[in-house]
Amino acid sequence: MTLDYVHGYSEREAFRLVDQATTLTEILHSDTYYEPDSNVLEAGCGVGAQTITLASNSPLASFTSVDISSESVNSARSLITAAGITNVTFRIEDIFNLSFESESFDHVFVCFVLEHLSEPLRALQCLKRVLKPGGTITVIEGDHGSCYFSPDSDAARAAIACLVRAQASGGGDSLIGRRLYPLLCDARFKGVSVSPRMVYVDAGKPHLVDGFTRKTFTAMVEGVREEALASGMIDQDTWDQGIRDLYRTTEPDGTFCYTFFKATAIK
Repeated sequence: MTLDYVHGYSEREAFRLVDQATTLTEILHSDTYYEPDSNVLEAGCGVGAQTITLASNSPLASFTSVDISSESVNSARSLITAAGITNVTFRIEDIFNLSFESESFDHVFVCFVLEHLSEPLRALQCLKRVLKPGGTITVIEGDHGSCYFSPDSDAARAAIACLVRAQASGGGDSLIGRRLYPLLCDARFKGVSVSPRMVYVDAGKPHLVDGFTRKTFTAMVEGVREEALASGMIDQDTWDQGIRDLYRTTEPDGTFCYTFFKATAIK
């Protein structure tokens, strides 16, 4: 699988992913539910940040959660075991070379994975192979071009642009949320539907100020600092100002908006 995970596999990144999933549970997963006895493939489970919500929301469904990284799979297994969840099986798999037989699953779930792939359309086609006729696929992705904030800041936008460019240099696309509809149509799924899920943050939502603006989005931008400076994408003064300005949006008079896109379709 062509995957250059721009955020890295550090312990800090694992915490960021869990913070993100916990903070966004209601926004992204209030309508994520699978019927009893259904077999669901979670493709690209990472450290299990989404797995714990999926399995908890549908305790009578069976989940097979896979990732190409053995380290991530081990972390996910530990997280799920500690939570006392028993309806998940973990495997190390490559999305582009899945070992499952065709038409093995009733449903497929993919979250924050396509953005890291240089061939997202082929990934969807590979996932479609293991989906039963009439089965569904759910895809969730963000779009870094969708964020806006107050106070506005050119330096903050320049820092965010470094994250977009860093991901693109590795073959990914952090603007992929806006492309989910055409991608699923090109993969010949039926009944494609895309729902924007906006995260709006102000001082009246302190859990989002901390969990999303600080610990999810700004932490994600900060993660490409070394690459951005070393490659000359941005000078250090602009970078430092941009990060300060992103944190400035978490003050009492600040606001921050970001849109995720949740797509569903049928084989």
